[in-house]
Amino acid sequence: MRRRAVLKAAGLAALLAGAGSGAAVRGAGVASANPLWNALFQAWVPEIFAPLPDPPEHSEAIVIGSGFGAAVTALRLAEAGVQNTVLERGSRWPNDPWREIFTGDDLPDGRGFWHRTSFTGVTKVPMPFSDFGGVLDVTEFAGIDVWRGAAVGGGSIVFTGAMVAPPKHLFDSVFGGIVDYDELDRVYYPRVRDMLRLSTMPPDIYNSVPFTHSRVWDQQVRAAGYEPQANDSIFNWDVLRAELAGNSRSSATAARSNLGNSNGAKFDLNQNYLRYAEGTGRSAIFPGHRVDSIAQDANGKYVVSVTKLAPAGQVLATRTLTCDRLFLGAGSVGTSELLVRAQATGALPQLNEHIGDGWGTNGDVVLARAESSLAGVGSGVPSASRIADESGMPLTLENWYVPGIPVDTGAIASLGIALDPTRARFGFDAARNAVGLSWPRGAQNAVVDACRAVDHRIAERAGSIVDYTPIGYDANAAFTAHPLGGAVLGQATDANGRVIGHPGLYVMDGAGIPGSTGTVNPSLTITALAERNIEAIIRAGR
Repeated sequence: MRRRAVLKAAGLAALLAGAGSGAAVRGAGVASANPLWNALFQAWVPEIFAPLPDPPEHSEAIVIGSGFGAAVTALRLAEAGVQNTVLERGSRWPNDPWREIFTGDDLPDGRGFWHRTSFTGVTKVPMPFSDFGGVLDVTEFAGIDVWRGAAVGGGSIVFTGAMVAPPKHLFDSVFGGIVDYDELDRVYYPRVRDMLRLSTMPPDIYNSVPFTHSRVWDQQVRAAGYEPQANDSIFNWDVLRAELAGNSRSSATAARSNLGNSNGAKFDLNQNYLRYAEGTGRSAIFPGHRVDSIAQDANGKYVVSVTKLAPAGQVLATRTLTCDRLFLGAGSVGTSELLVRAQATGALPQLNEHIGDGWGTNGDVVLARAESSLAGVGSGVPSASRIADESGMPLTLENWYVPGIPVDTGAIASLGIALDPTRARFGFDAARNAVGLSWPRGAQNAVVDACRAVDHRIAERAGSIVDYTPIGYDANAAFTAHPLGGAVLGQATDANGRVIGHPGLYVMDGAGIPGSTGTVNPSLTITALAERNIEAIIRAGR
């Protein structure tokens, strides 16, 4: 560990001294990373530099992506006897209790981000680093930044682990009867909870020093008249216990989550759905394969154009694959981009007018209030609890750790999730061959104002000793970690994700959800809907 720290310090010094200050040299489709950093990455995580296998030319089914919806799809297809190929642009990262596989928010390097050279997060402090194929893609659209996973396991690698079912009345207001909430609640939410071993934070973890902020958060909301509700979480509490006992490098107890947990503290999809799918012998996962476009040929087979990428971004090969059935699980942005481009270029000419519609941010906003006394708050990651408020715009506030700050600032952070009715539409810019959207500033301001009003009320009633609003930490980042929509169920697809106009093409991820999951994190609902939809597809044989 000492050698590791010295190497990182040496690399950082060279970087800051101008040895390639992070910028990659790009040309003719090739990315050339900073050679010093690339050598360090290869020394630290050699597994992702191993030769990449090639997927078959033709598959019975191809699944694009490896996040929650895609992982469910791969497993259930395999269990039904359908041989399937999973294509993932990112690397397959290992876990180790002592190595620093992933980087941290406080001083990130290229392992943290998908081919960019700087990041300004919720702290407003810009961080430079070398270009690399890291785990978090930050896609910048007009008015909003979108955070999404770029690794085998998708969003399960980079999320904060809370998996919560929405209130029925808010879910129904979003889905308008297309999905039966009672069926999800009776069958599919419990199935996912069992598969992912979800549970609330146990007392010994809750009462430990790193989770002082969780206890203070709960005390403050109670002082304001709210009763906190415990959150189900995907974290493996035994790994956190190992951290607390000194039997593992600190990760989930030390503000590590958004850029991955090196020791496997999250029970991510590599440890369940994806592993089980591969265990059947009928599902194979291919990292480093970016899908650039999709089409359908005259014989009805789907055509998938892929680029094989090295971890540093070098193009190793380009290929065209085919399949009988194509399942889109690249996330709201990835799936929508593929469909919108295919429609605009005529590659999928029968797509209907709803392709690209219904996109929303799930009402995400970051907030901070201060502790009520100078005692320190800790930096444990899993979210212990949440509150709901429907006095204005319906919303929840979840207890959150403070990402990106290596010292204890006394901040009590929250993730606000509001029921924002605003929806945007993806469009295609032929001149740039790019898919984009524009998010209205007024919509983001309304969400911020609604969440901030509740948070300020709590701060006043709980006697918070600092107001973070003037210094800009409170609600400062226009971002979403929960993009939803673009190929909405019951509009671009039928009620089970079958894309209208193109039999054998399916949407299995957050693109099918109309912009919101009713004031809660969407991961549980995305996974449950994938379970519901793939079951219906397999049962019907189409």
